[in-house]
Amino acid sequence: MSVFTQFDGLHAVAGLLVGVLVGLTGVGGGSLMTPVLVLLFGVNPQTAVGTDLLYASLTKAVGTGVHGWRETVDWKIVRRLAGGSVPAAALTLMVLAHYGPVAKHTTSIILVVVAVMLFLTSISVFFRNNLIRWARRHHVEEARDVLWQTVLLGAVLGVAVTVSSVGAGAIGVTVLLVLYPQLPIARIVGSDIAHAVPLTLVSGLGHWLIGDINFTLLGNLLIGSIPGVIFGSLLSTRASDNWLRPVLACVLVISGWQLMVKATAPAKKATAAATTAPGAVDKAAGPH
Repeated sequence: MSVFTQFDGLHAVAGLLVGVLVGLTGVGGGSLMTPVLVLLFGVNPQTAVGTDLLYASLTKAVGTGVHGWRETVDWKIVRRLAGGSVPAAALTLMVLAHYGPVAKHTTSIILVVVAVMLFLTSISVFFRNNLIRWARRHHVEEARDVLWQTVLLGAVLGVAVTVSSVGAGAIGVTVLLVLYPQLPIARIVGSDIAHAVPLTLVSGLGHWLIGDINFTLLGNLLIGSIPGVIFGSLLSTRASDNWLRPVLACVLVISGWQLMVKATAPAKKATAAATTAPGAVDKAAGPH
């Protein structure tokens, strides 16, 4: 059965909105789409992660084409990131296949850490000029140091994205701003989007083999995301940094909030279940 035979307008609209944000800021593929699928559409978390990874790969491939055409991709940075992320993603997939999915409480901790980082990053984006001046004063301008720092960043992203589908845009854009403070935001965004293509493709295919992919859901998301990422990428390459900075900061805040909600939701449900369990009221009231 074709993945497009069961069209869902809400899924397509979600894909469109996230696609625009991905093309415009490089953030949103995992930070927004996975929480949206889990919290708003009730998709199983494992299915959401796997489906989102393939969605991000195909969406960002289109975005890469636009950014490449507009010459806002630094392929040297892309190669360095991929040199760390692809092997790390493959190794993480082998671990997951052998030991099983990461425990829910561990995943929640990871998401909280990423959410806090997104909040801090959103603040730093508003003060990007100060960040650049600080980075230029303290950053060691040696190609070898930047090379290995970028490869290490790629390895961290490989693990984070494979486990939770989050990090390629949120963490990547943040750290690249520090490592390459001389580059404009549009070029950082373009490079980050291009790097996310092989990373999310490897991770997505791995989840397909060891987990679960909903291809009907994937098709509906792509109907909206493909035109969305084209529009967002074109807008990004033509917008000034003064306009992009507040947009990126707002997206980071929304992403952090969504992840925090996703991470704390299981704990809230467990607390509610405990308080409504049979005998809980009697125990709370004490002996009669």
